[in-house]
Amino acid sequence: MTLTNHFKAALKAQQPQIGLWLGLCSGYSAELLAGAGFDWLLIDGEHAPNDVQSVLHQLQAIAPYPSHPVVRPAWNDAVQIKQLLDIGTQTLLVPMVQNAEQARQAVLATRYPPAGIRGVGSALARASRWNRIPGYLQQANDEMCVLVQIETREAVSNLASILDVEGVDGVFIGPADLSADMGYAGNPHHPDVKAAIEQAIVQIRAAGKAPGILMADPAAAARYLELGALFVAVGVDTTLLARSAEALAASFKHTQPATGTHPGVY
Repeated sequence: MTLTNHFKAALKAQQPQIGLWLGLCSGYSAELLAGAGFDWLLIDGEHAPNDVQSVLHQLQAIAPYPSHPVVRPAWNDAVQIKQLLDIGTQTLLVPMVQNAEQARQAVLATRYPPAGIRGVGSALARASRWNRIPGYLQQANDEMCVLVQIETREAVSNLASILDVEGVDGVFIGPADLSADMGYAGNPHHPDVKAAIEQAIVQIRAAGKAPGILMADPAAAARYLELGALFVAVGVDTTLLARSAEALAASFKHTQPATGTHPGVY
């Protein structure tokens, strides 16, 4: 058994990682998608109805496959983060980080003392394989990958200080919330939003950290990769299922799909 976080190592080596968002909250669908060829899969606990048990089932389903599971907690909460780490999460995407202090708290929550505040309960934890991994407590901190999410004008203005926080491995730009905060809800392709995103990607990369984003529009995703984004989610399982089902039904009923096809974040 190994603790090596291959996703973290890939980001450090500046190897772009292509991901997919998981919102179906199912171990069965997670396993199906784990074999599809994505470098990482995001298990969403912020906007999808996941809890610790459902995240655990998806971690177990993904485990035999090369795709790396990234978990987004509902909030930057040390108690919830502790539970997610104990069930085996090594990479976290922490939402709505507004400043350096909040980024620092996210890092501290992933580290055992004295480097952080993570509670020690490895005998109960899948993460340590119930203390079957020799030296888990001594090695775990170094293999944690902390990705913080900036989603507002305030966070963008504080980006330089967030990037200075030791232990932050990457910064994820949330285009849906950022566009809403900038007054362009539902339009992440507005020129002002795109300019803010592009500037942030360049700034993050220049600081030696990994930039990331979710963008289902292929042209926009390709553009952000060209600018230096290193972890990019290019789709969402719920959207793939819904749009494909609508298109199939419409093809047999000779009607237009029920929803529009304007490219957005998801």
